Amino acid sequence: MFKRFRNWRENKRIKKMGFTAEQWETAIADWPVMQRYQGAERDQLRDMSLRFLARKSFVAGGGFEFTDAMCLKIATMACVPVLRLGLDWYDRWYTVILYEGGFVPNRPYRTNDGIVHAKGPGLSGEAWFRGPVIFSWDAVCNSGAHVSFGKASNVVIHEVAHKLDMLRDGANGAPPMHPDMRSGEWHAIFTAAWDRLQNDLQQNRTLPINDYGLTSPAEFFAVCSETFFEAPKHMQEHMPEVYRLLCQFYRQQPAASAVASA
Repeated sequence: MFKRFRNWRENKRIKKMGFTAEQWETAIADWPVMQRYQGAERDQLRDMSLRFLARKSFVAGGGFEFTDAMCLKIATMACVPVLRLGLDWYDRWYTVILYEGGFVPNRPYRTNDGIVHAKGPGLSGEAWFRGPVIFSWDAVCNSGAHVSFGKASNVVIHEVAHKLDMLRDGANGAPPMHPDMRSGEWHAIFTAAWDRLQNDLQQNRTLPINDYGLTSPAEFFAVCSETFFEAPKHMQEHMPEVYRLLCQFYRQQPAASAVASA
């Protein structure tokens, strides 16, 4: 009963928004990842993106005047990871705050030398445990397989991955496992990959992911997630076991789709 009511309410909101398929296609046209999704999958992503907009509230950060096209693009990027999981995985948060550029959180920040500063460094994205997701539009535009020092980057996928991670025991790099997955295997494989890359970092070897992912297990999962979707064949080649587990978790095989569309 509740699900039918929510669908009815969402359909009313979607109709009121009045977005056309052409508007959606234009908004996501410059994101190469969408080449991977065609036919029924593309239609499903469009519908899910509109439902995302019906469920969430977009708020301007710092007076930024965002457009409908920006919202459509962000919604689509956010929906790609949950295409096979369902939009209900995002039910615990409701607000997207969008800044034009980097933003500075208004809270104390402790640097590695132990000094506490009144405010922290500028950020391109942030996900609160019980609160909104925040993005910089500049960072959203700077998405791709090689845009961050040759590494994959997607701030939207990164931050919503944190939200998925937070669904079980907070942000610790271990999101809820599906019934056919083994949490022990997840821990073992991610830990082994973490240890190997930490050693590679110390030895100044080239890393397959952004080294920001090695600052904490939560960041490791988020960075691996954005690499999984933006540069799947690269991840499959250099981190095959992590790639396999992410395929199980997200219920997608983007490397196979990338080969098919090449």
